[in-house]
Amino acid sequence: MLKAKRIQQIQDYVLEHQSVSLDELVTVFDVSKNTIRRDVQMLVDQGVVKKVYGGVAVDHAQLESFNDRKTRNQLAKQAIAKEAANYVEDGDVIFIDSGTTTLEMLEFVKNKNITVITNNLDFIVYALPYENLKVISTGGALERETKSFSSFKNMDLLKTYNVNKAFMASTGVSISNGVTNSSPVESEIKQAVVRRSVEVFLLIDHTKFDKYALITYCELEELDYLITDASPNESYGNYAQRNNINIVIAQND
Repeated sequence: MLKAKRIQQIQDYVLEHQSVSLDELVTVFDVSKNTIRRDVQMLVDQGVVKKVYGGVAVDHAQLESFNDRKTRNQLAKQAIAKEAANYVEDGDVIFIDSGTTTLEMLEFVKNKNITVITNNLDFIVYALPYENLKVISTGGALERETKSFSSFKNMDLLKTYNVNKAFMASTGVSISNGVTNSSPVESEIKQAVVRRSVEVFLLIDHTKFDKYALITYCELEELDYLITDASPNESYGNYAQRNNINIVIAQND
């Protein structure tokens, strides 16, 4: 078996089983323990898995807090948000996803006359002074770690409104696993929004490429725009061309 194919299969196996021993991987893939160690180390270096005693586990056991994520790559997130806001026009009905990059859009849309549907708690709070913004909360249970609302049951709101543009966030993106998220309860809302929106924008900084988390909430081909701060590798450019995805590189001022 080719090494690249084997590593992909190991990645898929660990994702499915959450936590596996090195001995189990040796048995399943019929290679030496040294080979498994080298393959696993590559996945560890990519941030896909983490080492645990005697084996490996998916590296999403604990969601990173919203505040910790908010302070990382701040300038890049602001540049991406500013670029995304250029696509918002007066009269639009848009969805703003939970996430630290999507939150930054408020600064650049606060003077527009738009309707914003969101599960982003901070966006709701910070939008209070701007009466021109009609803000509609998705409601549901409050997820404190991500400062967002989620619900497994009530999707009626998202079925009612016709969303022109959805501005989505992601924990990690890859061609093989699509657009992913660490929280199952958030992912159902994300899936519903993508299905309901006329245009789907994904806002991610360069650190999110070739990473994936627990849940795939949409495939890359479902995106209309991918806005980021640095050009991804050539495979993403080729994929985007084949699937009519616009990759937009935001520039820091």
